[in-house]
Formats: sequence, C-alpha cells, structure tokens
Amino acid sequence: MKQSKWDPFRYEGLTAKQSFMGAAFLFVIAGISGWIYEELFYRLNDGYFSWRGHGMGPWLPIYAFGMVILLFLTAPVVKSKLKVIFLCAAVSGGFEYLVGWALYRFFGGLRLWDYNVERWNWGNIGGFVCIRSVLVFAVAAPILIYTLVPLIGKMARSLSRRAYAFITMIPFGLFLIDIISGYLIKGFWK
Repeated sequence: MKQSKWDPFRYEGLTAKQSFMGAAFLFVIAGISGWIYEELFYRLNDGYFSWRGHGMGPWLPIYAFGMVILLFLTAPVVKSKLKVIFLCAAVSGGFEYLVGWALYRFFGGLRLWDYNVERWNWGNIGGFVCIRSVLVFAVAAPILIYTLVPLIGKMARSLSRRAYAFITMIPFGLFLIDIISGYLIKGFWK
C-alpha cells in the first residue's frame, strides 16, 4: 500500500497506526521542549524562574500543536532541509501570530505571551510574534524532525506493538487530560 506524501513517518516504514502514535509521542516531546525553552528564556529575561503554562505538567500546548502541524506540512519536502527550515519559519510565525491574535480577540484580551515586554523582541508584531521566536522555531523544529522521527521509527520497529503503544500513548493521554482540565479549571470555555 502506497503511503501518503503527508505521512511524516513514511520513510521509516511504519503503519498508519504507528505513524499516529509516533506523531502523538512527538506532540508530547515538543510540548516538553517548548516548556524547557520558555523556562530558560524567561529565567534570562526576568531574572527568576516562573512556571510556564496552564496545566500541571511540564509542557506547553502551543509548541505541541505547532510541532505536529510542522511535522505534517514538512513531510512532502522532508528531503530538502532548506525547504523544511523555511517552511518551519513561515508556518510557525504565522501560527504563533494567529493563535496569539485569536486568544486576544476572542478571549477577552487574553495574552499567554507578549513580546512587547520582553528582551530580544526584534521584529515584534503586536506582541504576538517576533523574529527571535520565528528563528528559534526555524532551528528547533527541523532538529526534532530530523532526529526524533528516525528515532521514533526505530523504536516502533524494535518494540512490540503493545510496548510501543504504551510508551507513546500514555504520555499523550496525560498531556491531553492536562490540557482539557487546565482549560476547565481556568474557565476558558465558560
């Protein structure tokens, strides 16, 4: 069966189910990576550590969703590293701006980030996106794509189906529960 050009794991020889589980696992890894990045950045920016995010876990949903979007959008051009880098920059910048603007516009001025008040905010557009953030995503996303996708593929091929499902889906489920409960507790959906 021919795999879709949109399947980011097609070169790893995974089934559709294994690809879904791999993307779910990458979702968690990207959310955690984003949380670590923000903890370190805001330590430098503010001079102290502060808990980033809205949930209980060490992860940030925007990085997770953004990475999975990039994972699938770059799949057709994954053989060209330069195209992947430029696509990651353009899509992540657009995604960050769109989500920031939508949260502000439709959730009563909610700002989960504001580049207006940060250091290193060159090219700042409305506090929603800046060149620094786009450059970080343009570098970090391809690193995850070119290192983790092959590692996840290797893991899927070497583990039993049950072990692979357990390792990939349990963290994903915990992350989703944390996202949903975080929004319910904070009342974003009232």
